[in-house]
Amino acid sequence: MAYPGRDAARALGRIGVWANLDRLDATRLREFARALEAVRVATALWFPETIAGKEALSLATFLLASTDRLVVATGIASVWARDAMAAANGSRAIGEWFPGRFVFGLGVSHAPSAATRGHSYARPFERMQEYLGAIEQAAYVGPVPAQPVPRVLAALGPRMLRLAAERAAGAHTYFVPVEHTARARETLGPGALLAVEQAVVLNSDAPAAREIARVHTRRYLALENYANNLRRLGWSDTDLTPDGGSDALVDAIVAHGNEAAIADRVRAHLSAGADHVCVQVLRTDPAIAPIVELRRLESFLAA
Repeated sequence: MAYPGRDAARALGRIGVWANLDRLDATRLREFARALEAVRVATALWFPETIAGKEALSLATFLLASTDRLVVATGIASVWARDAMAAANGSRAIGEWFPGRFVFGLGVSHAPSAATRGHSYARPFERMQEYLGAIEQAAYVGPVPAQPVPRVLAALGPRMLRLAAERAAGAHTYFVPVEHTARARETLGPGALLAVEQAVVLNSDAPAAREIARVHTRRYLALENYANNLRRLGWSDTDLTPDGGSDALVDAIVAHGNEAAIADRVRAHLSAGADHVCVQVLRTDPAIAPIVELRRLESFLAA
């Protein structure tokens, strides 16, 4: 039996980078993508599609055209941002232009994002089912890519994870501890791709690192789907506090410390069942691309 998730896993490699690129202009975007391509341990670049940020397929095309080998993945493109035919045919065009270098991550995003775009977030799971059906039925008169573009779904709960295994190449998980990776692999089964985001702070001063990390955790704990996912894993409301969570929760979500400590967390996800871990470097100034930190991590992640 052929598993498209295995093809996607081979394309992505074991280690990638997850970065919000919205604040980088064209020159800095190109410089970052090319510098990342030189960090040989990281073979893929993931980026989100935010409410007021760059359009996902345009940005993917720019990044691919700016590099020679880098695999580019949307993490994720929102189903509320374009209709299913535009998603299907945009990804097909990119797949034809850049064979084997594009992974199309799709997700239902969050209620505030959907509302800002003029949509209702009601029945997000059913919305994804319908969207995938429309993608599969979309007509296309352009040249068909030599290699099908892998589709992966943003997934946290069991239903969306099962859908990712049944109707896509696999799942992209975000804001999750290692314990979720083990559960996700069990739900997905052996054939589906599991690409896990891991936020990190490269700082051995634990209180200072947690201060940076809490800017991140505070934002995502305010979103119901992330908080509920952690509750399913046994975290209590005492941990899910509005100020960014307990120290234990912050430490579980954001790896911090020296290079070896960061590499240990990445390896823990891989041991728990992840095929690919995309590292998101958190820093005090999010408008600066984290290439210095990634170079520091390179030899440790390669070990």
